[in-house]
Amino acid sequence: MLDRLPDFIDPLAFADRQRQLVGEIALNKLARLADLLSDDKGVISVDLSFSKDGRLAIIQGRIKADLKVECQSCLETMDWPLDLDINLAAVKSLEIADKLAGVYEPLILEEQRISFNELIEDELLLALPDFPRHQQNCMKSQASASKSQADDEAAQSSPNNPFSILAQLKNTGDQ
Repeated sequence: MLDRLPDFIDPLAFADRQRQLVGEIALNKLARLADLLSDDKGVISVDLSFSKDGRLAIIQGRIKADLKVECQSCLETMDWPLDLDINLAAVKSLEIADKLAGVYEPLILEEQRISFNELIEDELLLALPDFPRHQQNCMKSQASASKSQADDEAAQSSPNNPFSILAQLKNTGDQ
């Protein structure tokens, strides 16, 4: 593993030389990603290989990270592990990108050198969901559901409640 990953890379030159970059990046060095996290402590493990496929410069490898995000249902911090397979082809225009084989995602190069951290950050941002939520029902949403169910039962059981018909309609409406 490298002591320090480069700040900038030239994907075309790296592909010509068949370079491999293995190392770690601190989460707090990725400002756009850190803004979306509950906790920016930790590291991202990177293992990328640069090679050629015909005339295309290819970047393949893996990015791993354990992110702490806020569940958008219960607003609690939750772990969001990412293990991404990277399969990029460096291209110079959208026309070339449109002709890529389905195996590769385009990496459009506007300049010869690009920021390595921004490349990794872009891949992580693309992998994060817009609204992260727990896989199972959240505790807060379960508590609010049981409270509303108890309220509905109380409204239905009270005698001569003028609003009891509304409670019944609420339970039969489109949900």
